[in-house]
Amino acid sequence: MSYKLVSEPQLESPDLIVGWPGIGNVGILAVDTLRRQIEAEYLGEIEPEPFFYPNGVVIKNGILESLNFPGSRFYFKKMPGRDVMLFIGEEQPAESGSTYASGGKALEMANLVLDVAQKFGCRRVFTSGAAVSAIHHNYTPGVWAVAASSALLGEINKMRGGRYISELQGRGAQANISGLNGLLVGVAAQRGLAAACLMGEVPDYLARSPMPYPSASRSVLELISRLYDIKLDYTELDEMRRQMGDIVEQFFNQFPDEVREKISQRAQARAEAEGGEIITEEDKRWMADHIEDLFRPAEGGNDRAA
Repeated sequence: MSYKLVSEPQLESPDLIVGWPGIGNVGILAVDTLRRQIEAEYLGEIEPEPFFYPNGVVIKNGILESLNFPGSRFYFKKMPGRDVMLFIGEEQPAESGSTYASGGKALEMANLVLDVAQKFGCRRVFTSGAAVSAIHHNYTPGVWAVAASSALLGEINKMRGGRYISELQGRGAQANISGLNGLLVGVAAQRGLAAACLMGEVPDYLARSPMPYPSASRSVLELISRLYDIKLDYTELDEMRRQMGDIVEQFFNQFPDEVREKISQRAQARAEAEGGEIITEEDKRWMADHIEDLFRPAEGGNDRAA
């Protein structure tokens, strides 16, 4: 199991910023947007065969030329303040029956990513993903920062300047970070690297939907831009957010009246703080049991119900 690089640039103590698919595709959407905005250069990739099955074939003039595999690619950019490396994985290596990366393949992938990072002198690692939270979809999502050290967490909190605060972080919540976003932070810490995961909030009732959630990606990206003092154009994310907002509203309107009412209270005030009704475990089970039905194509057509 190995990687291949197309160049070996001289980087000054770069940070590594990582994005994989996950809930709402929050992390990969944020990091890939960053890659395009800063015009990061392709550096190399992890060879896919040990981790993934082919997901298609390349055909030219009726001749099969090669197999397609999910990409796991490195990029770099020399910046005025601090150089950065980016890693974008199109898929997480998962054991049979697992949704997120797990087992030996996941650990091997994490170590290969960090091997490349340390080869170029990385000192800090940031992963990005989603934090399932009791918010309303009309809220601006906060960012829950989880770091391997209090020093790095303090730096992140200082740079956020009181913005993007997640309700989860405010309550001192405890949770498990699924897949490689959490594993990479843990393995990086074992290697002596400062590491943190930046998780944009996604409403709990959208956690199992197949939709991207660009609002959370934007919040993560805004925090990253503050960490590196760079200006980014959010026009593309904002347009995607507008389009997804219409879809989310249609989806939301399919919930039973009592569920919609309880969720809507979040738009007025945090239900716990104001003493209003909260989403019950029974409500959550209903949404989990019916989420696929709500997105199943309508009978007689190919359009999704939402």
